[in-house]
Amino acid sequence: MSAVIDGRTAPERMPALYLSHGAPPLADDPVWPGQLAAWSAGLPRPRAILVVSAHWEEAPLALGAVRTVPLVYDFWGFPEHYYRVTYDAPGAPQLAESVRKLLRAPGIPVQDFPDRGLDHGAYVPLVEMFPEADIPVLQISMPTLDPVKLMEIGRRLAPLRDEGVLIIGSGFFTHNLAALRHTGGGVPGWSAEFDDWGRRALGAGDVDALLDFTRTSPAGRLAHPRTEHFAPLFVAMGAADATGELGAQRSVIDGFWMGLAKRSVQFG
Repeated sequence: MSAVIDGRTAPERMPALYLSHGAPPLADDPVWPGQLAAWSAGLPRPRAILVVSAHWEEAPLALGAVRTVPLVYDFWGFPEHYYRVTYDAPGAPQLAESVRKLLRAPGIPVQDFPDRGLDHGAYVPLVEMFPEADIPVLQISMPTLDPVKLMEIGRRLAPLRDEGVLIIGSGFFTHNLAALRHTGGGVPGWSAEFDDWGRRALGAGDVDALLDFTRTSPAGRLAHPRTEHFAPLFVAMGAADATGELGAQRSVIDGFWMGLAKRSVQFG
């Protein structure tokens, strides 16, 4: 019997995604919004979307609002029009309850932040991918940056994929804001080297190398002085690993934006 989410029959298994989300000016890029739109157009239509963003770290793991509330404009110094963007997606209370059941265990609490809206790691790409804002969205926090623990969270969330839920880990494949001050022309060497290493590690299914990326990758500490933007990858990897689909991955978007690698990956 088909599972049901928010009162609707679920479709086929959804993939799990890791995407580089960009900053609010992504909307003005001549290429990237179209790449995100084309990506979503090729996906089955989700019944709901579950987002883990680099911009919400909270322990114990927390669920965001299950109703439509204002967005979190968690950035500073941008032109005023970026603070007027809206994304009034429906809440996903039934999805939230499913997440609680999958993640809650003895001694592992799950908390609620009923007034926390989607941050820019969630809504910036969703505006481009699902502009009608008519799919329920739930954001959860990252309770840790430990890749092994994040993969386990992804594994526990994996059954949602068979209920029509699109699981998205939203970060940035390289994220050192010194790239914004790069004056040498082209892409910083450390960003290009890490991106190439990550492409090859993903293609080879080298989970051990990816889990230990700060030591096994070239320029890992330069590419990620702090690892919160790479960490959401492991939630998506866990959601794929649980169904034996780590090998069924492909980079849908690659290239660079302001010196940062925007590589984005689909599992399944």
